[in-house]
Amino acid sequence: MKFLFSTGSLYTYGTDRCFQLAARAGFDGMEIMVDSRWDTRQPAYLRALMDRYELPILAVHSPFRNVSGWTGGKPDLIAHAAKLAEDVGAQVVIHHLPQRLGYAMLAAGGRRVRVPTPGLGAENEYRRWLLEGYARLQAETDVTLCIENMPARRFWGRRLNGHYWNTVDDIQRFPSLTMDTTHLGTWGLDPVTVYGVWGERVRHIHLSNFDGYEHRLPEAGHLRLDRLLTRLVRDGYDGVISFELHPDAARAGAGDDKIVRALSKSLAACRSWAEPETDPGTDSSNEGVETAFDVATGDR
Repeated sequence: MKFLFSTGSLYTYGTDRCFQLAARAGFDGMEIMVDSRWDTRQPAYLRALMDRYELPILAVHSPFRNVSGWTGGKPDLIAHAAKLAEDVGAQVVIHHLPQRLGYAMLAAGGRRVRVPTPGLGAENEYRRWLLEGYARLQAETDVTLCIENMPARRFWGRRLNGHYWNTVDDIQRFPSLTMDTTHLGTWGLDPVTVYGVWGERVRHIHLSNFDGYEHRLPEAGHLRLDRLLTRLVRDGYDGVISFELHPDAARAGAGDDKIVRALSKSLAACRSWAEPETDPGTDSSNEGVETAFDVATGDR
């Protein structure tokens, strides 16, 4: 089982520095989060980093929005990311479900409030392409396109489903998934149980915990990620697993030695959970998944 470090975990750091820290911490490879910086998406430069630090790039995350030199909308960005993945030898390209809600910022009583705006900002063109053109792009590349489950958003104490097809059932219309564990945590869902439903559709995993805040270190939160890794080993999961953390969980801003110590400790915990003889009492029951998710979203 290979554990990758996502450059998105330290997105305010340069790509070279992310490689350096990941190599020191002992990761098996990298996930590149593509953004507006050219050093996240120039194949020759990335291959040089792979050689320098002896870390392969095994996953590429498509950018969230348009970036210089990559023209077009979401479908074009995913196609560019697939070409980059081919050029660096990555196995998967990760991208998000289309948004069904936009958001507006309102000022009231000296406070700024983020208010959901149904329909406004919805990615309907991208949604149509996923239904009509997505399979064609997948047929044109050997890289596996993996769509990612998305988190709940809260408004006045209620969970909101801001994306199309963002339920345990509906996302299964896609053949290959990135299972994001912290996003499941925002819905109150157990990753082991959801993995039991999605099964072989899970071709890539974003691993991080949830403690009320997203993207915590795998050992620091409410989710039993030890049980998930044990289950993956038992089932012969052959995809890669990326640490995708919030920068503060990765100790961004601290000295590099502190970052490396935190990441090394977390990586050691995950590798111990992935030992075949480890048995933390995995519950593989799938009962109640649809009910739990339907209650959480209030939307199908």
